[in-house]
Amino acid sequence: YDIIILGTGLKECILSGLMSVAGKKVLHMDRNSYYGGESTSVTPLNELSTRFNAPAPTEQEFGRLRDWNVDLIPKFLMAEGKLVKLLLHTGVTRYLEFKSVGGSYVYKRTPEPGRICKVPSNEREALTSDLMGMFEKRRFRKMVMFTDNVDETKPATWGDVPLDKQPMQAVFNKFGVDNNTQDFVGHAICLYRNDDYKSQVSAMEAIKRMKLYSDSLCRYGTSPYLYPLYGLGELPQGFARLSAVYGGTYMLNKPFEGFVMEGGKVVGVKSEGEVAKCSKVICDPSYATDMVKQVGQVVRAICILDHPIANTGDATSCQIILPQNQVGRKHDIYISCVSYDHNVASKNFYVALVATNVETNDP
Repeated sequence: YDIIILGTGLKECILSGLMSVAGKKVLHMDRNSYYGGESTSVTPLNELSTRFNAPAPTEQEFGRLRDWNVDLIPKFLMAEGKLVKLLLHTGVTRYLEFKSVGGSYVYKRTPEPGRICKVPSNEREALTSDLMGMFEKRRFRKMVMFTDNVDETKPATWGDVPLDKQPMQAVFNKFGVDNNTQDFVGHAICLYRNDDYKSQVSAMEAIKRMKLYSDSLCRYGTSPYLYPLYGLGELPQGFARLSAVYGGTYMLNKPFEGFVMEGGKVVGVKSEGEVAKCSKVICDPSYATDMVKQVGQVVRAICILDHPIANTGDATSCQIILPQNQVGRKHDIYISCVSYDHNVASKNFYVALVATNVETNDP
């Protein structure tokens, strides 16, 4: 084989599909009996309870258990983002169906318990939003008009700020927007997970993220995000089908017994006493634990709800971002909610996934 790929997570399946299309001879193995690895969608619902040692669900309580497809790792796709363009370019969209997400929200701390506000999706919403006061809305509008007109190839559109050299803080200062506005622009629109971008990333990079959000929003109107019907586990399977169409070989439930090395280079993979020869191996970190080091940790909670999230206009799906400054943390908290509307739960049920970086030794 030219390449052996171990693990069927999204990255591995994308690479498998692209390599097969490029004419490479690919062998794709996974020690699990299902596609998706750590980013699989678990079905039926009793499989989820088994995985986390939770009480077994009943059909009287949760409806048909086979109607559930619960993601282990949440992810929404930007409608104009690179992954969607890759899906279109490779034709994997013929194996998948997508639906737009109902809304994008951000948490704002207030003297009384904080509130969830919709991220403005157009000028009218910006003017009526309770995220900002009247004068702040004018400053925000001026900044958005400026960033919309920026062209990376035409410095004349940059005004008096060298956007390729100055950080985004220079743009915030230029328009005098306050810290709350900086929070929702940087975290709910540009999707930075902490405030390092204000000093460490060029303003041009941040503005490109603002434009991506705006372009994605224009595509469908309610929010910039898309989500596949039947859960994220469909994405790896779509690329796996692409690979198989172009001659890729797949083996699930295949034990991994180690790499074969010669002169410090990998030349094959051992499984069930046999060796498959290759010139390259691509694998997820769980197959090479002695070659990787942990640099961070994420904590997640999977919440099953029988009602929509409050203050989201009864949206059947949404993303809520809690910026770090608003909740006294170093990293943002993300909440992504999907439901029966995306065929991932029984009728009238919702699945909310909460995720953030671990910051203490006792999360």
